[in-house]
Amino acid sequence: MFRRIVFLIAGLACLVASTPRAQAHPHVWVTMTSELLYAPDGSVTGVRHAWTFDDMFSAFATQGLEQKTKGQFAREELAPLAKVNVESLQEYAYFTYVKVNGKRQKDALSDPVDYYLEYDPKEAVLTLHFTLPFKTPLKAKALDVEVYDPDFFIDFAFAEKDQVRLINAPAQCSVSVAKPHDDFFSAAVRLDKSMAWEANAGMGANFANRVSVTCP
Repeated sequence: MFRRIVFLIAGLACLVASTPRAQAHPHVWVTMTSELLYAPDGSVTGVRHAWTFDDMFSAFATQGLEQKTKGQFAREELAPLAKVNVESLQEYAYFTYVKVNGKRQKDALSDPVDYYLEYDPKEAVLTLHFTLPFKTPLKAKALDVEVYDPDFFIDFAFAEKDQVRLINAPAQCSVSVAKPHDDFFSAAVRLDKSMAWEANAGMGANFANRVSVTCP
């Protein structure tokens, strides 16, 4: 149990087990950017995420880790932590959900590849980079990729800049980003990490971040 506590997303499993679903509220804040990867034939082949964790959780996750240089962590030093992270994320479907032409596609994505953790010594935060390949590359007129935690233990939000990029996509394709609407809580409340509120199980879908790609 201790091993699960000390690693990023894995730590949430302990919080979920000890906290009633009716008391759901964020314990971790993630700022993200995403890329959709395309093959030469115009089919989408994967989703590449970069998730930056809040400073408090980054400090919690790196506590006790060995480091050659004080205040810094090399990618190699974080490799075991990255491995446990992506393995733990499998249980939560990587918080990434796909719709093709408006229909939800279950198990559309494979396990992560090209994953690693990066540490920013200036901001003292960790960023998890990983790519989720599509099990079968696909072409679609409408593709939606949503990122959210159904139980709202993690609050995902797009970065202010470079939120989403299409890599090698057909020129006719366009992308848009839909951020969550704060219908339940004000922006000030959501940003206050010391606040806790009651929430219904599954309410995290109300705060889904959606990437929508349309192609002719």
